[in-house]
Amino acid sequence: MPLSEPISESLSKAQCTQPEGTNVSLKALLEPLLPHKQPPPSPNFNDTQLHSSIRDFTFACALLSSSQSFIHDLLSWIPKHLSAAADLAFLKLSKAYSMAYKLMPEVLPLLKNRIKESSIDKSEDCDEVSAASARVPVGFAIAAAYQFRWFVTQIDYPHLGKLSALVIPCALTALDHWSPEIKGQGMLSFIHIAKNVYAAELGWYQDVILDACCQNIASSDEIWHLVVEMSVLIVTCTQQSNPRSAWFDRMLKEMLSHLERQPRNKERRVAWLRHIEPLFNGVGLVLLAHFRRIFPLFFQWMHADDDETVLLVLKQIETIIKLTWIRNTQYVERLVDETCCFVQGSSIEKVSCKGMQFETVWDKHRDDPNLASIVPSLGETKTTMVAQ
Repeated sequence: MPLSEPISESLSKAQCTQPEGTNVSLKALLEPLLPHKQPPPSPNFNDTQLHSSIRDFTFACALLSSSQSFIHDLLSWIPKHLSAAADLAFLKLSKAYSMAYKLMPEVLPLLKNRIKESSIDKSEDCDEVSAASARVPVGFAIAAAYQFRWFVTQIDYPHLGKLSALVIPCALTALDHWSPEIKGQGMLSFIHIAKNVYAAELGWYQDVILDACCQNIASSDEIWHLVVEMSVLIVTCTQQSNPRSAWFDRMLKEMLSHLERQPRNKERRVAWLRHIEPLFNGVGLVLLAHFRRIFPLFFQWMHADDDETVLLVLKQIETIIKLTWIRNTQYVERLVDETCCFVQGSSIEKVSCKGMQFETVWDKHRDDPNLASIVPSLGETKTTMVAQ
């Protein structure tokens, strides 16, 4: 394949730095997929061999291209020009043959098995993660997870729904893995799936996916924003006609439990506030049942020391007011009081900021002889402000 030759040459010149603590060399994994030189035409080169070459080339493109969007130790050595070349080469191939869609039935089972090789064996009594890593280095599973996510995101609506039976089991396998990096790629895949399929196309997988979402809400900080976005998209996609769904209730309770444990964790609260609105809209009036847990968090976050949290809280409070009868609850008076305190505090901060800005400018020009006539009046103004 002529498309693979320049990529292979660039790969051979790239310096691969192997991360500490792993014996997986991504370059060694890629090189067999990209032959250095185009072999001469052979009468024995049949369709099966051609298909195998195209499949290997696509595997390589998936891994190289992933380095543009994700910075993992295994991928950090890949030069930008190499990943861009892989993107362009696959685009040319895909336009000619629609390769991603055609290869999915063949490559997804392979990637699923590669991810599963280092998963935790529930039957083992020893250290589960160590035992899983001893069987197969997790680096291979991480590479497979990046390849899987790349393949999934190459296909959009309406074609992705036809591949649900292939895509979803592999995505669930990634979510079930102990590695946050692999979980994250599974979550990104489900985010793409939720945006590009109908709820009916998820079929009997709906409950399994929703349960996996709830199980993963306890994920680490680095992928918390992904699990929130994924969970909200999946539950609103599948339960949109049932605001009293047990899945809405379970998911919201799980999220609130983790937020209550770490209310001062800025990354978690911002991610949740940024993505939660579709779930609020899906639940509607039933949100009243969760007020006793939502509003204490909101009242605390209204006085957070970062503007992003405050703005997002105010936006979600506005959403809740539109969706529910908050005026008939015990929280309306507290909300009014907290809002008044917030407005007063904001006004004071605004005046203080303006005063500081003036002082900064005045310090630069106080010795200007042209301004000597206004110095006495400025002194009187300052005295009045201090007295007030």
